Formats: sequence, C-alpha cells, structure tokens
Amino acid sequence: MMKSKTILSLLLISLFALNFTACNQNAEGEGENKDISILYPNWAEGVAFTHLAKVALEEHGYNVKITPIEPGPIYASLAKGDADLFFDAWLPNTHAAYWEKYGNDIDKLGEAFSNGTTGLVVPAYVEQNSISELNEHADKFENKIIGIGSGAGIHTNTEKTIEAYELDFEQITSSGSAMIASLEKAVKSEEPIIITGWKPHYMWAEFDIKYLEDPKAVYPKDVCAILSRKDFSNDQPEVAEFCGNFNLSEDLLYDLMGRIKNGSDPLTGAKAFYTDNKAMVDAWYPAAVEENVEATE
Repeated sequence: MMKSKTILSLLLISLFALNFTACNQNAEGEGENKDISILYPNWAEGVAFTHLAKVALEEHGYNVKITPIEPGPIYASLAKGDADLFFDAWLPNTHAAYWEKYGNDIDKLGEAFSNGTTGLVVPAYVEQNSISELNEHADKFENKIIGIGSGAGIHTNTEKTIEAYELDFEQITSSGSAMIASLEKAVKSEEPIIITGWKPHYMWAEFDIKYLEDPKAVYPKDVCAILSRKDFSNDQPEVAEFCGNFNLSEDLLYDLMGRIKNGSDPLTGAKAFYTDNKAMVDAWYPAAVEENVEATE
C-alpha cells in the first residue's frame, strides 16, 4: 500500500512539474526553438546576405549560427536536414546540377537578389568586347582566365565557354579574394586581364569593368534564391516569412557589401547597414511578430 502511494505521489509531482514548465514557457514565450543555422559560401554577396540575416534574426531573439563551406556540401546538408538556410543559391541555371541532385529534398523560400548575372569580365580599357574576339588576342591575356573555386557554378560554365568558343585559354582556379586582388593589381597598371565575374558583387562599384558579350549565351541569368531544409516553414513560420520577403536591390546590396568589405568584421558592417535600414529590414517580418517585438521594447 505504501509503495502504491509513493508511486502515485511521484506521478503527481511529475505531472505538476510538467504542467508548470509548460505554463511558464507559454507565459514567457520560452520553449520555442530559436536556434537557426545558416550555411554560406565565401562569396561577397553570400557573406553579405548571411550576416545581414544573422543580425536581423538575432535582433528578434533568435540564436543564429553561420558556417562558411563550399556550395556542394551546403546543398547536401540542407537535403539531409543538417542545416536550416542558405541565402545564395544561383538558380535555376548556375546551380542546376546541385538542384537536380538535391532539389526534391529542399524548399525555396524567396530571392535575396533577383537579377543575378555571370560572365567573363575585363577592365573597361580592354579593347575587346566579345568572347568571340579572345582567341585573336590570347597572348595579350597570357591565355589565362582568372576564376574562383571549382565548386562554383561559374567555374563549370567557364569551362563550357572555353569549349563552346574553342578558346585557347586556361581557367586558373583561385579564391574570390585572390581573383579580385589580381584584378586590382592589373587595373593599377592598366594591364589586360580576364576574370570570371558576376552581379551582384562589389567589384562593379569599385572598378570600371565590363562583361564581354556572350553571343552563344553560355552564361545564364539567375536569381540568388533562399533555400531551406524540408519542413522548415512548418517549424519556423515567422523566419520562413522573413526569408520570403528578404530582397535587396543592386544599390542597397552594394552598400551592404561595401560596409562589410571595408570593416574589420562582417558583422560590424551588417549591423551598421541594419541600423540605417531598420524599417525596411524589420518590414520583412510578419506583422504579428513585429507587434510582439514592439510590445516588449
């Protein structure tokens, strides 16, 4: 009999504790999963999108972990549900191979930037205006096209371009920062150079450069899509709506990228941009969330 009473008492205590915890969580808004993980490639616009999202989400009470890795592992991680978000997916074309492999297990939430372009880029003082002119002047460029990492879609499309135009050129793989350093060095000396370029990128704000015409249309147009793991919208509906509204114009994105590039820490630049554009960024949140935030301030 005593044993039965003891067991009953323990059960009642446990039920009370669970009920108290649940009520306390509901009353104080705790218990909701506020952890968000974002993966990003080390590309200028990807760094910018990701750090702005981190600043904005943390301002609204989320715990945001950001991790820089290559695009292939990003898609694989989202498909497996090991991460939540990716703000810089070049779709539907440049990352088509990744989407074909992983797209069935990934959701698209929005577009961080809606007018993405890629191609071969030269300083404005270079006389050539088309990819079709390059073979006649290959020696001038030392038969080199300075590119970025082999995991990037633009690297693959540049290899297709070399084949399509039968170019007597080799694509030199490097990092994005190394490629820009090569461009800066060439511009200072007014030397010819070809790089793999894209918009959006702060290079367009800092250098007088141009795309080479692509008459065979090898380089596609894309959006910088925001992707998530499956069921993220159900788990985090407010954040999913934020991502659906997240979108930057070219001028605003260059402003953001410039602040990040010129600062000692990307978060410092992103915070400064957020402060100056708070009304716009906060308007990406659901109205109900905004009302709750204002009520607690």
